[in-house]
Amino acid sequence: MKALLAVLLAGWSTCNVAQQSLPHPLTGERGDPARGRAIVADRQIGLCLLCHSGPFPEERLQGDLAPDLRGAGTRWTEGQLRLRIVDPMRLNPATMMPAYGRSDGLWRVAPAFRGRALLTPQQVEDVVAFLATLRD
Repeated sequence: MKALLAVLLAGWSTCNVAQQSLPHPLTGERGDPARGRAIVADRQIGLCLLCHSGPFPEERLQGDLAPDLRGAGTRWTEGQLRLRIVDPMRLNPATMMPAYGRSDGLWRVAPAFRGRALLTPQQVEDVVAFLATLRD
């Protein structure tokens, strides 16, 4: 947990909210789009499809509360995607999207998730890599 916090804090030092970006990867390993797709579609890990829809024809039920993920790689840079995943409240304090990459300063957190991020830094990078491939 301390290692995760150190990585995130190092990333925050280079966070450019004016450009709505977290430009540097959270890990030394590039994200894997296939693992990222699996996280996004997984209803136990990412839970993304509760609110978002996207190019997942095998997933019968998809959300309509948040933007469609199709074209995410065209609309946002990897740094912008990373910030939206790690801490969307930096961009919109009233968002209902959870902060997948931080664990401090949050409210209404289930006891099982208190004190830990929802995704590891590598999982965040995997999701960023996948979303960056969505160009249509």
